[in-house]
Amino acid sequence: MFFENNLKLVRMCGRSVCEALVQRAHKHKTVPLSEKKLSRYFVDQRRVKVVAGRGGDGASSFHSEPWKEWGGPDGGDGGAGGDVIIRVDRQVKSLSSVSTVYRGKDGVAGSSKNRYGRNGNPTYISVPLGTAVKEAGETLADLSLHEQLFTLAYGGAGGKGNRFFLSNENRAPLTATAGENGQERVVLLELRTMAHAALVGFPNAGKSSLLRAISNARPAVAPYPFTTLKPHVGIVQYRDHEQVAVADIPGLIPGAHLNRGLGVCFLRHIERCRVLLYVLDMSCAEPWVQLQQLSFELDQYRPQLSLRPHAIVANKMDLPGARRSLEALRSRVPHTVIPVSALTGENTGELILHLRRMYDSGLS
Repeated sequence: MFFENNLKLVRMCGRSVCEALVQRAHKHKTVPLSEKKLSRYFVDQRRVKVVAGRGGDGASSFHSEPWKEWGGPDGGDGGAGGDVIIRVDRQVKSLSSVSTVYRGKDGVAGSSKNRYGRNGNPTYISVPLGTAVKEAGETLADLSLHEQLFTLAYGGAGGKGNRFFLSNENRAPLTATAGENGQERVVLLELRTMAHAALVGFPNAGKSSLLRAISNARPAVAPYPFTTLKPHVGIVQYRDHEQVAVADIPGLIPGAHLNRGLGVCFLRHIERCRVLLYVLDMSCAEPWVQLQQLSFELDQYRPQLSLRPHAIVANKMDLPGARRSLEALRSRVPHTVIPVSALTGENTGELILHLRRMYDSGLS
């Protein structure tokens, strides 16, 4: 479209103008953001203050017509304030779009002729799947279903008009009440990745490469630590159309439970996973030490978290000395050890089948 609109100009002015248009098009071409830039927009925790809408005031008025001397009170009630509601949307992947303050719509005041005020419309906060709502350390809701709703703050009730106070004892009430204030609260929203299995390991252990090898995910891969700055979820497809979600958790380091490295912010993403896959770098001389440190970090964050159904993935078997480290690891660890090479794809089929067996046993 850009060149079609300027075709006449190109024909008139020649090749120099055409080259200028090409350069201009390339200049304004959208460049894909790198994962490091995208991570700035990934937010998995947000403190939010919500104030529901205030109810509308009741009206105080009397019916008046030329031929009706004693019309009586006709003040209508005010409308209720709007609620603040959390709504789960599977298209939302982060809490970055969630604001820090939300205010509900106020109800409309009542008016004469017994007209009630309109209720305030609800205010919706869209959050991703797997969002937990906490207040003062207590979990209020665990939102794990698409389009699930949770009313975070209720709007105030509308005031009563003087018509409401009409009685045999008081035929001409002047009283009308004001609308009530909406509920106000401060909550913490926490996003925990929704996946069946988690890849847990130290930085540069090859978790992202392994996720690319067994699933449809395409996280960034580079030969340096902390390449992954936000969790990635890949889907492993099976022949019977069963799907298992696997999460690539950013690398942990000793002291992660003390908020070192990427810290506690990504340890919470492991909580929802039923299966753990410890990814060990077999190029190290003592890979079993990595397993001990990883288990310690998980248990320090949440007791017995490392005892969930798990398997040990001995990665980078294509490197020299990996076979010798594998034998030493198996002699010291009683658990299942699956040797793989994410780079060459060696033995990834066995890992996929073993993951399915653990997934099926967790459902029974």
